[in-house]
Amino acid sequence: MLINFEDRPSDSLFVDRIWRSHSERAGIFHSMATCNWVMVVTRHKDATFLTVRGPETKATIAECPAEGEWIGIHFKLGTCMPLLPNGDLRDRNGLNLPESSRKAFYLNGSAWEYPSFENAETFVKRLVKQGLVVLDPCIENALRGGRNQVSQRTEQRHFLRTTGMTRATIRQIERAREATNLLRNGTPAINVAHDLGYFDQAHLTRSLAHFIGQSPNQIARAEEQLSFLYKTSET
Repeated sequence: MLINFEDRPSDSLFVDRIWRSHSERAGIFHSMATCNWVMVVTRHKDATFLTVRGPETKATIAECPAEGEWIGIHFKLGTCMPLLPNGDLRDRNGLNLPESSRKAFYLNGSAWEYPSFENAETFVKRLVKQGLVVLDPCIENALRGGRNQVSQRTEQRHFLRTTGMTRATIRQIERAREATNLLRNGTPAINVAHDLGYFDQAHLTRSLAHFIGQSPNQIARAEEQLSFLYKTSET
C-alpha cells in the first residue's frame, strides 16, 4: 500500500478516532468524501505543520509524498471550531496554521505544542477549555435519534452552520462509506445496493463514483489506495 494507517477509538465527547499513517513512496490516492473535520499534523523531511481540514463532499485525487508521517484527530459530527467554520474549510480548502517553533504552532494568538498519537485527547481538552472547539447539542441530539424542540428548518440551519453540509448530504456520504466497507469485506454489490437502500446497482455505482472515486468492482479488488476509511455509525 502507498499509505499505512493505524487508528484507535477515542473516549472524548468531541473526538471520533485518532489515526496515524506513514508513506513509503510517493504517489496518488483517492481522497474519499467525509463528513468529519480533522486536525492533521504532517511531518515530512525537515518540516512539521498542523492543518485544519473541513469535510469533503466529493472524491478527489490527492498526492502523497514519500516518507511522510501524519497524525490525525478525527472530530465527531456536531463539533466545530468557531474561528474556522467547516463550511469555509470544505472540499480541500484546509488551513495550515502558522509555525511557532519546531514543536509548536500558533492558534488564536497562543503557541500550542503539536499533539501526538498518545496525547491527542489532552490536546483537545485544552482546545475545548479555551472555547476553540465546541459541540452543537442540537446536532448531537439529532444524530442520536432524539427530537429537538426546534423546527425542521432551524435544525437544518444548525447542520449547515456547524458541519458545512446538509443532513441529506451527510447521509449520502456515510451510506457510500458504509457501502465501501461492505464491498471491501466481500459483500456482493447487488446485496450492498439492496441492504443500504439504493434504488438499484446503477444507483450504487453512481454514488460511489461521486463520493469514493471508484466503482464497486474497483473497491472490492482493493487495488488502489483510499484515504482513511473508518467504520461508519451515522446512516
